[in-house]
Amino acid sequence: MAIKSLDELRKIKAQAQKDTEARKNTGTQVIIGMGTCGIAAGAREVMKAVLDELAKRNLHDVAVLQTGCIGMCQKEPLLDIVRPGEDRVTYGPVSPKDVPRIIADHLVNGNVVEDLVVAKIPNKA
Repeated sequence: MAIKSLDELRKIKAQAQKDTEARKNTGTQVIIGMGTCGIAAGAREVMKAVLDELAKRNLHDVAVLQTGCIGMCQKEPLLDIVRPGEDRVTYGPVSPKDVPRIIADHLVNGNVVEDLVVAKIPNKA
């Protein structure tokens, strides 16, 4: 694709900046382990369940991110919830049927689903 005008270049730049800002969301995040170990354990299905649940609840201000392997392969699939000002909580092993509970209890209402927690990372703020 050849850029034919300065105006076209500005539009491309503006869209790229918008896309970059969306990825920098410092608000609520759901992070799914999508390393090969996570994918083999069912992380794609968990990701789909997360996206479906967020859409069902009309939650558009949540960043859904992917990460690679973090070394807890025996606990895959892993799903992290990050809420502003709170500890990062890692859940695992997570199945698609666990997702609605995690989204409702923790993401929406702030109540950690203790029986699925594998790690808590203290908030440094």
